[in-house]
Amino acid sequence: MTIFRTKSVEHSLEDTEAPEHRLRRRLSALDLTVFGVGVIVGTGIFVLTGEVAKETAGPAVALSFIVAGVVCGLAALCYAEFASAVPVAGSAYTFSYATVGEFPAWIVGWDLMLEMALGAAVVAVGWSGYFSELLTTMGIRLPEAVAGENAVFNVPAVVIVLILTWVLVAGIKLSARVNLIVVTIKVAVILLVVVAGLFFVSKANYTPFVPPAEATPKVGGLQAPLIQLLFGITPVSFGVFGVFAGAAIVFFAFIGFDVVATAAEETRDPQRDLPIGIIGSLVVCTVLYVAVSLVVVGMRPYDRLSTEAPLATAFREVGQPWLATIISIGALAGLTTVVMILMLGQSRVFFAMSRDNLLPRSLATVHPHYGTPYRITLIIGGVTALLAGLIPLSALAELVNIGTLFAFVLVSISVVILRRTRPDLPRSFRTPLVPVVPALAAVACLYLMVNLPVETWLRFFVWMLIGVVVYFAYGARHSRVAARETTRDATG
Repeated sequence: MTIFRTKSVEHSLEDTEAPEHRLRRRLSALDLTVFGVGVIVGTGIFVLTGEVAKETAGPAVALSFIVAGVVCGLAALCYAEFASAVPVAGSAYTFSYATVGEFPAWIVGWDLMLEMALGAAVVAVGWSGYFSELLTTMGIRLPEAVAGENAVFNVPAVVIVLILTWVLVAGIKLSARVNLIVVTIKVAVILLVVVAGLFFVSKANYTPFVPPAEATPKVGGLQAPLIQLLFGITPVSFGVFGVFAGAAIVFFAFIGFDVVATAAEETRDPQRDLPIGIIGSLVVCTVLYVAVSLVVVGMRPYDRLSTEAPLATAFREVGQPWLATIISIGALAGLTTVVMILMLGQSRVFFAMSRDNLLPRSLATVHPHYGTPYRITLIIGGVTALLAGLIPLSALAELVNIGTLFAFVLVSISVVILRRTRPDLPRSFRTPLVPVVPALAAVACLYLMVNLPVETWLRFFVWMLIGVVVYFAYGARHSRVAARETTRDATG
C-alpha cells in the first residue's frame, strides 16, 4: 500500500457516470461566472478598501488590488487548465489525486473543508450583523443575545444558513437562479456607488498617490507575521512595499474563484465553460474592486477613512446618508451568495472524497429527484449553522486564508506534473508559459502565506494533524483506488 497512489483521469471520469453518484449537467459559462462573482464579492469590497488605504497603501490601494488580482490570475490560469482537462467535482482535491497522490489529495480536501465550511460560518455571522443593522434603521432592534458576533445564539446566522441549505438541496439550477438574482442586486449597488461617488471625488485626495514609506512597529509573539520571525523583516506601511503589503491583505477579498472548479460535473460543456467562468469572474471582480477603491480614496483623504465601513461613512460625510443604507443592502446581498456558494463548493469536495471511499461512500448518494448530493449538503448545512449560531469566529477567519493559499500552491505544482505525466490528455485550455506561470503562482502564494501570523500557522498545523489521523484511521483503509490496485494485483 502506498499513500502516494494516484487516481487516473480516466477512472475519475468513469466515476461521474455511476447512476447513484451522477450529478446533473445544467450550468452554463454565464452561471459559472456569476457563481464566481457571487462568492468573491463580499464584505471585502465594502471594508478592505478603507482599512488598507488608511493603514498600508494610501490612495495606491487600487494598485494593491491589481497586484492581488494578478497573483490570483496566475493561480486561476492553473485552475482553468486542470478544470478543462479533468472536469470532475472536487476541484483541487481531484486535481491533486491525479498528480501527486492520494495522501496529498486528502490533505488538500481536508484543507478545503477548513476553507469553505469555516468560511461560510464566518460570513454568516457577518451577514447577521448587517441584517441587524438594517433592521435597526427600520426601527426594529434585535436583542444582542440573538444577533451579531457576540450573540449567545446567533439566530439570523442560523436561519440564513438553513434557508440556503434548502436552496442547495433543491437543485443546482435553482441555486444558480437565486445566485443570479442576488448577484445582480449587489453589482447594481456597487455600480451605483461608483457612479454616485464620482460626483464627490476631489483630485487633491489622490496626492501623494503613493505616500512615503513608514516602518510599522514590530508585532511580537504569536501575532507576528511568520516572515518577521524567520527573517527579521519588519512590515512596512506605504511606499512601494506598502502597496505589496496591502496586496497581501486585499488578496483575501478575491478568495472563492476556485469554488467555480468544484461545479465541473454540473457544467454542460466543462472544457469550454470552466475556464471562462474561472477567469471571467476574476476579471470582473478585479475591475469592480479597483473602481470602488479609486472612488473611496477620491471622496475622502486616505488617512481619514473609516476602517469598518469606509464607503457608507464617506457618503454620510458628504451628506448622502440614503446611499449608506443602499450600501448596507448591497453588503447583505453580497454575503448571502458567499455563504451559499462556499457551502456548494464544500459539498462537492465532500462528494468527491466520499465517492472515493476516503469518507463513507453512502454520503455521496445523489437525490433521485433533485440530482444533488443531499446527504452531504444537509450535514454541511447543519454543522455550518451550528458553528455560526454558537461561536464568534472572527478570530479564526485567517485560517480560511491560509487554507486557500495552500490549495493554490499545490494546484500550481500539479499543473506542471500533469503536463509531464499525461502530455496526451486533451486540454481545451492550456496555462501559458509552463512552468514559469505555475512557478510564479506558487511563489507568490507562499509569499502571502508567510505574511500571516504565527498563530494562524499553528492552528493550520493542528487542523492538518487531525486530518492525518482521520486519513490513516479511515480513508487509507477504505480507499477505492487501493481496493482497485489490490484486485488488479490479485488477478494480474
